[in-house]
Amino acid sequence: MQALPAPTFDDVLDAAARLEGVAHRTPVLTSSTFNERTGASVFFKCENFQRMGAFKFRGAYNAISHFDAEQRKAGVLTYSSGNHAQAIALSARLAGIHATIIMPHDAPAAKVAATRGYGGEVISYDRYTENREEIGRRLAEERGMTLIPPYDHPHVIAGQGTAVKELIDETGPLDMLFVCLGGGGLIGGSALSAAALSPACTVIGIEPEAGNDGQQSLARGEIVHIDTPRTIADGAASTHLGDYTFAIIRKLVAQIETVSDEQLIETMRFFAQRMKIVVEPTGCLAAAAVLNGIVPVKGKRVGVVVSGGNVDLAKLAQYLA
Repeated sequence: MQALPAPTFDDVLDAAARLEGVAHRTPVLTSSTFNERTGASVFFKCENFQRMGAFKFRGAYNAISHFDAEQRKAGVLTYSSGNHAQAIALSARLAGIHATIIMPHDAPAAKVAATRGYGGEVISYDRYTENREEIGRRLAEERGMTLIPPYDHPHVIAGQGTAVKELIDETGPLDMLFVCLGGGGLIGGSALSAAALSPACTVIGIEPEAGNDGQQSLARGEIVHIDTPRTIADGAASTHLGDYTFAIIRKLVAQIETVSDEQLIETMRFFAQRMKIVVEPTGCLAAAAVLNGIVPVKGKRVGVVVSGGNVDLAKLAQYLA
């Protein structure tokens, strides 16, 4: 299959048109308590209110909307720990095509159940001993399906960029933008939108402490591969950035920082107690960095992407106990 050209902000605009009336235009929330604690004006783009509970719907739907008749007939294939899985399953259902999703056997039960609920065929694997990309390539070849990876795909990146496009359309220019970082699809698209709509905005990626491959990659100027990190931020437990995403990150992302699982739990508690919203651990990465002063934000207009809200309720209760 011929490689697609790298995404641009024009692709984000095209994705926004395709998503119009299909994706939710999620709310931008503020918290006076959060502003007092940080000394900044913080705007939360709440993708936990997106269809299937995360920003991933944007990229998945945009990618599938580009399928031709032959691709639609064969169906779509992906691998994911949960949110991209649900996004592909739901988008495929809306498009009337078959979806097969390769998921780790220890993926959150709620995410597996939701993926099956949207009509996706789930194939399990062991994320610590097996390679999901190899399994994906093999199955795509065997079944003639189109593989849409979770992040390293121009249509996925462009779709994810629509969240920050909406944020800046609503808030006006920002001084800083904090985005969670796993494989880089969300921050890649976000950086394209920020560069076009708020050129002076500093874009900062936030990873879990245990999985700082992006931070290492940016520092070394090349993609660094790590072992699968053990972190409660399962959506950011990726082992490396993608070629498309790293190219954007090198060019448009100023810095990458990390937060601990304890800081994620503290931030989940803040969202639940103060803002009355459910946010999954991965969805708390960006906010945790701001809340804990990882990067100084005093006096700034700050955008924070809250990436999703898909967390097992039993686990949420455990975290907050």
